[in-house]
Amino acid sequence: MFTQLFTTQKKLMLTIQDYGIMTLGLFLFTMAWNLFVLPAEIAGGGISGVGAIIFYATKIPISITYFVINIFLVLIAIKILGANFGVKTIYSIIVVSAFFAIFQDMVKEPLVDDMFLSSVLGGMMSGIGLGLVFSRGGSTGGTDIIAMIINKYRNVSPGRVIMLCDVVIIASVYFVFQSAEKLVYGYVMMWVVSYSLDSFLSGANRSAQMFIISKEYEKIAEYINTEAIRGVTLLQGSGWYTKQETKVIMSVVRKKETGAIFRKIKQIDPDAFISMGSVMGVYGQGFDKLKL
Repeated sequence: MFTQLFTTQKKLMLTIQDYGIMTLGLFLFTMAWNLFVLPAEIAGGGISGVGAIIFYATKIPISITYFVINIFLVLIAIKILGANFGVKTIYSIIVVSAFFAIFQDMVKEPLVDDMFLSSVLGGMMSGIGLGLVFSRGGSTGGTDIIAMIINKYRNVSPGRVIMLCDVVIIASVYFVFQSAEKLVYGYVMMWVVSYSLDSFLSGANRSAQMFIISKEYEKIAEYINTEAIRGVTLLQGSGWYTKQETKVIMSVVRKKETGAIFRKIKQIDPDAFISMGSVMGVYGQGFDKLKL
């Protein structure tokens, strides 16, 4: 009984943590638009971009268009993809709509005079916000939903669908301002969002796979296992030139941990041979959980 209660409480705390971090990410995403993008009259991608273009043309608040379009897409997705369609996505849509309604009129003039700087700062802040949301399994809906629906019937990658939608949405701003400059800055923002998002998601969890060949393999393996607290696999190798048997240490660690490991290896065996490569998607104990 006690174990079951503890497990329930732990799940509840993790859920609260997930939604708390998602809310922070959604706040950063919304503020990026309110502080940098909208005052500079730049149109980014996604349904936010659609809402921005409609706002520039008609002054209808983004909160209304963002909410209405997303709810329409969610209803279609529930019908096509099933009733279990993303609770976190629906939560994100409601929170973003609320943040736009509260903060859209907070800034009337651009914080920076340079449109290029506005697009870069807005894109960076937006990408980090989305990174926080995506890291917790959330989504802001919009073009993500369109991609999932199309992917159900056509063998087209969601990433390609989202990119195509964003390109078309940003291009639409030309019909409002008749300005190629604003169109270009929209694409700059799209690239910065993509780069910031990828960097955020891969940066903190970036891992490295190390292969170490040394006559002092036992001491090195012991250090990695007991002090760096990382798993070690000992492989049996054979040198082709020397024809001698040798042990090869294989370990996967976080990138930020490699510096200390390199220094220790140098102390133990300065002549050790080390090969290190970046790896994507490390799952298991001490790393990310496998999500299906």
